[in-house]
Amino acid sequence: MHKFGEVILAQIQFIDTLEIKSRPALVLFEEEGNIIVAGITSNLNRSGISLTKKEGAIKDSIIRLNYIFTISESMIKKMLFEISNQKKKQIIQEITKRLK
Repeated sequence: MHKFGEVILAQIQFIDTLEIKSRPALVLFEEEGNIIVAGITSNLNRSGISLTKKEGAIKDSIIRLNYIFTISESMIKKMLFEISNQKKKQIIQEITKRLK
C-alpha cells in the first residue's frame, strides 16, 4: 500500500509517444489498486512545487501538480523517499487552491 508523500520510481508511458521511461513521481493516494501520482521533473523551468536534493531528490526538481495520472502497482520499481510533513501541507494547499 502506498501513501501520500512517497516519492517513487515508476515506469511511465508518455502520452505523446509509445516510449516508456523510469521517472520519479509523488504518490497522492491509492484506492482500489489504482495509484494516483503527480509527475516530477528536473526541468526547473516547469511550474509546480520545488523538491530539492536536500529533501531527498537526486537532483533539484519540480513536483508538477498539473501532471497527475494513474498507475498500477506493477509500474512501480521502488520507493525512493518520503517528503516532509511541511511539504505535504504545501502540496495540499496548492491542490485545494486549484479546486476552488
